[in-house]
Amino acid sequence: MIDRHISQERLNYLWILAYAAALVFLLRLINLQVLMASHYREIADKNRTQIIAQVAPRGRIFTSDDIAVATNKPSFSLIYFPGQLKTNSETDALASGLARQLALPYEALRNTLFKSARMGTPMRLAENISSKNMLSLSELKSIYPGVDIIVEARRFYPFGAYLSHLIGYIGKMDPREWSQRGKDKNYSMDSRVGKTGLEKMYETELKGLDGGIYLEVDSRGRLSRRLESREWASGADIYLTINSKAQMAAEEGLAASATGKGAVVALDPRSGAVLALVSMPDYDPNIFVAYQEDRDQEKLKNLPEFNVALQGTYPPASPFKIITSAALLETGKVSVDETFNCPGYYDAGSRKFKCWEKKGHGKMDFLHGLAHSCDVYYYNAALRVGPLNIEKKARQFRLGLPTGISLPDEKSGNVFGPSQRAAKKSYWFIGDTLNLAIGQGETLVTPIQTALVIAAVANGGIFHRPYYVNKIVNREGVALYRGRVEELSRLNFKDSTWDLLRQGLRQVVDEGTGQAAKTSGIDVYGKTGTAQNPQGKDHAWFVAYAALPGQPAEVAVSVLVEHGEHGASAAAPIAKMVIEALFKNKLPSKAYMAPAPSVKLGTAVPAGLAPEAGKV
Repeated sequence: MIDRHISQERLNYLWILAYAAALVFLLRLINLQVLMASHYREIADKNRTQIIAQVAPRGRIFTSDDIAVATNKPSFSLIYFPGQLKTNSETDALASGLARQLALPYEALRNTLFKSARMGTPMRLAENISSKNMLSLSELKSIYPGVDIIVEARRFYPFGAYLSHLIGYIGKMDPREWSQRGKDKNYSMDSRVGKTGLEKMYETELKGLDGGIYLEVDSRGRLSRRLESREWASGADIYLTINSKAQMAAEEGLAASATGKGAVVALDPRSGAVLALVSMPDYDPNIFVAYQEDRDQEKLKNLPEFNVALQGTYPPASPFKIITSAALLETGKVSVDETFNCPGYYDAGSRKFKCWEKKGHGKMDFLHGLAHSCDVYYYNAALRVGPLNIEKKARQFRLGLPTGISLPDEKSGNVFGPSQRAAKKSYWFIGDTLNLAIGQGETLVTPIQTALVIAAVANGGIFHRPYYVNKIVNREGVALYRGRVEELSRLNFKDSTWDLLRQGLRQVVDEGTGQAAKTSGIDVYGKTGTAQNPQGKDHAWFVAYAALPGQPAEVAVSVLVEHGEHGASAAAPIAKMVIEALFKNKLPSKAYMAPAPSVKLGTAVPAGLAPEAGKV
């Protein structure tokens, strides 16, 4: 007889296993139905819906005087909804018509239409279609069912290359950008994002909330019906500190120069706000969002993205004499009344170092030496002051450091001096001191650094971090961000040092090498310069600040004209244009002098101002 008795212990194990399985099932059910319900509901919705995205308008970009420099225009995209063409001949006819209107290959379009029909999935046939082509396509839409045109927003820069290096441009997302932003539901694989400049740095704020056409599909992904259309929402608007008139004057002036290459930076010395920022050569960011048939592929390949204002490094030349002068005045090792004779050269023993004025300046004291940019005066003064004191002052003026402006890839330049040589266990020679004194040798600066230097002279030694965004306002009118003044450092010089520096810089414009920047009704203080360039023609510099009589300075400007040769003739007139543009509405009408007719700047110099060698 077979014993069918099962021990109680085995039954207990079976009950435990049953309870455990039930518990696992219950926990899984809770996870699916409660904890992850919204997640799986979203997946289910995605499985039964498809979205044809409609790109929302990006936030606009305005100058400080409310000129829109980046906005949006309507753009048209062609969508094909399958299932409504009954025969292959109808599909072939549609492909032929579209190929003709869009200038696209017939076979490629035909294959796309058949693929869409086979999969039952709507497809985007073309995007960014011009208004002219859109009207022609509307005729096809009335003949062939299933073709539809949707309106999207296309980025538009109304002034073309104006302010292009600051604004930047947008383009389609690449795989790296998709991996970074793919989790954001407001982006798709073909979304356009900021690639450079403001467009990139403020992508999150500028990006609007896309709308779209929501479609219902069956379990095989085939189109069933349209569900709804959802409206887009535009991005936040950015208001810059840029003054549109100053920016235009700077761009027109630099473009009209002998080479049309270089940079102009204008700052408000009271705050560090950027009033103008120009780098040339520049580019038109519209080429990245042009209509399909208008794109210039050659221009896209050779885009001048290098920002000369922030990334170009050059010898500062005679504007560096401001720093040498500060060292002279602060150490007191040279009396301001003491004179040095300039015969046109300085004999250093093994070599003669020339002054730009070959016939010599004669006896020069401090103010005349600065006003007439006498190299020999500064050779003698520098040997008395010592190169280490000059190097220290250069570092106090923040040379060798980036300005901290919120833009990528800013260069820091290079401070040239005996301590740097000592760190490299190298020698320092008398010729190095002479070159250091006049801003030649290994010293390198960017145009924005020199703008910061002259701004510090204007405001009494305060270095502000340059900033260019005044505020960001969302579509409801709420300010999301406001720019703020940030002090980086301060120079604690004697009052007499500032007074004498300003007096000398005023004489540069009133009676010295910078007379081309003299402006009626405005106090202008400046310094010309010409940087030696072993690769070609010398570069032209002019730095200046300006104020209404008896008022604090309102603008500090730095101009660099690559290969412009002479700062007096090539760079100073551009600074004058910027200053006049800023002060035009603040002067009595009789005091304002209208700019002269458009000419090639740098081709003519007022009598007696043209230097014979490149140091002014």
